[in-house]
Amino acid sequence: MLKDIQEAIDYIKAQTITIPKVGIIMGSGLGGLSDKIDIECSFDYDDIPHFAVSTVEGHAGKLLIGKLGGVDVMAMAGRFHYYEGYSMNQVVFPIRVMKFLGIETLFLSNASGGVNPDFSIGDIMVQNDHINLFGDNPLMGPNIDELGPRFPDMSEPYSHRLIKMAFEIAENQGYKLQVGSYAGVSGPCLETPAEYQYVRNIGADAVGMSTVPEVIAARHMGIPCFAMSVITDLGVPGKIVKVTHEDVQAAAAKTEPIMTDIITQILGQLN
Repeated sequence: MLKDIQEAIDYIKAQTITIPKVGIIMGSGLGGLSDKIDIECSFDYDDIPHFAVSTVEGHAGKLLIGKLGGVDVMAMAGRFHYYEGYSMNQVVFPIRVMKFLGIETLFLSNASGGVNPDFSIGDIMVQNDHINLFGDNPLMGPNIDELGPRFPDMSEPYSHRLIKMAFEIAENQGYKLQVGSYAGVSGPCLETPAEYQYVRNIGADAVGMSTVPEVIAARHMGIPCFAMSVITDLGVPGKIVKVTHEDVQAAAAKTEPIMTDIITQILGQLN
């Protein structure tokens, strides 16, 4: 693992001297953020040693390095999902590379199904916690001490400081934000009505197929995280309807300006 990480780092460092301060995973709801980045260099995932390749529509599959909000960032335009057939180590590999390249904070976004009856399609939920229902964990197996401790603390998976900043920005701009816990599942099928009810019963406000593995890997390495979910469908009794991937993309696209603005303003405060 460490050898693979170093080979990816060597490839990237051969083409840039920038030391990124912030890592960004531009999942659903943040695709337009790439247009705001002053890009210094761009890498196709399949050119970077040991990177997987995004196979999902709407995930560009590029690693971008540049400036956003005056901060040096490394951004993934698209992510890898467990349901694509990748191992957990492959899913979180870019996070580990980012850490060794210098990032100090990680931002993430995703599309999710809302199971909180107070949510509506198009809402943005700031994640304050998560539940791992993948049935797997990127830290399984022998611990790599150079990455982090055997039993990492997860009492603050999402930074309280960054959450507070997001809500202050939202209040100033008149944005509506929800807050809640995200249940991460393997996918790729969307949830059944009984599964929606289950994740609500165990304490989740939304359910999706990403983010949890990356955050576990990031917190293992001591990286503070901030994540936002676009509520693209509802898993609430009486409001469950058939949903397509195109429906999810369309709902996420409507939130992009708000999510992009919040991330950019937080970065400006970190600078």
